[in-house]
Amino acid sequence: LTIVATALIETGSRMDELIFQEFKGTGNMELVLDRKISDSRVYPAVDIFLSGTRREELLLQPWELEKINLIRRGLAGHKPSEAIERLLMFVKKFPTNAQMLKEIPG
Repeated sequence: LTIVATALIETGSRMDELIFQEFKGTGNMELVLDRKISDSRVYPAVDIFLSGTRREELLLQPWELEKINLIRRGLAGHKPSEAIERLLMFVKKFPTNAQMLKEIPG
């Protein structure tokens, strides 16, 4: 079963919040957009700390997951807007994600 859904939250509607809470956590991937990032004209306006795939260890090779975790640790402590900007600058240096991961030492 595949369901693609969007939810607008923080609208002041208790029903919207209730529906969101009911569905939150039931999917295997969540992409969280951040209005503050969008307001600063950074696109995609993704909060990389709140977004992710559950059970990514089933999708990635162990070495890939290790490199991704190095990136996450390097971005930890930054504001979401700073983190996505740094990640985008880093990603743009490489022709592919695979090449980027291979170039990360460790």
